[in-house]
Amino acid sequence: MRRFARFAAIDWSGAKGERQRGIAVAICGRGRAAPELVRPGRIWSREEALRWILEEMPPDTLVGLDIGPSLPFADRGAFFPGWDESPADARALWAFVEAHCRDDAHLGAGSFVDHPDAARHFRRHGGRCGDLFEAGRGRLRVTEIAQREQGLNPYSNFNLVGAAQVGKSSLTGMRVLHRLDGRIPIWPFDPLPADGSLVVEIYTSIAALAGGLPKNRTKVRDGGTLDRVLEALGSEKHAPLARYDDHATDAVIAAAWLRRVHADPRLWNPPRLTPALARTEGWTFGVL
Repeated sequence: MRRFARFAAIDWSGAKGERQRGIAVAICGRGRAAPELVRPGRIWSREEALRWILEEMPPDTLVGLDIGPSLPFADRGAFFPGWDESPADARALWAFVEAHCRDDAHLGAGSFVDHPDAARHFRRHGGRCGDLFEAGRGRLRVTEIAQREQGLNPYSNFNLVGAAQVGKSSLTGMRVLHRLDGRIPIWPFDPLPADGSLVVEIYTSIAALAGGLPKNRTKVRDGGTLDRVLEALGSEKHAPLARYDDHATDAVIAAAWLRRVHADPRLWNPPRLTPALARTEGWTFGVL
């Protein structure tokens, strides 16, 4: 089984503005040393995080991005049923979002969700719910249905409202994936490469649960708890952080988890990941 030399995790943010307190980057090598934050105390921009991946990330790194890289497709046979411009696969979706948002600053995605045909599918702020937004949490990808079966609490990428919304992170993340495409492989849209770096989608709660945290209490905001989770993931204690917010600790925990589990062949071959899903919806690494 392929073994990487380094393991990075990026907690992402889809919020408006140039710099986001919700972005954190952590990295570790092989062995047991705890992951360290990259540029601790830095308030990252999305563009800076992208440049770090492309220009500064060490070679042979498995990097997990806490984003949804695609939208539901399998349930309706389309990302946007009824829209004749609906893309045919994930790569076309990334390009589609980019084309509609090329004038949005800071890799934002507001222009896309404001498009009258796209808006029909999203639940947005101000009580604006598209007539094609599925009742409840909204449409889910197959991997998100599998997450729910594992006891997690996924929300639809079509939901842009509330603390649990993931749609903004996913849409801004698609603009990043569009720029990474062809430069660094992105699993499972690309196969696991024999060498070099690789991008995967992560869900940081999976790492927290693997570290022994209880369901619905997966956020860490103190050093003692962080060390207990790291120990459960086979890591040494961490160097003290300037600030224990859940963005920093999510990134640290997820990097340690990637190191711990990346050589498990089951995670690269989840039984429900078909070639069609690998082209359209993708898959969350760590979900079976």
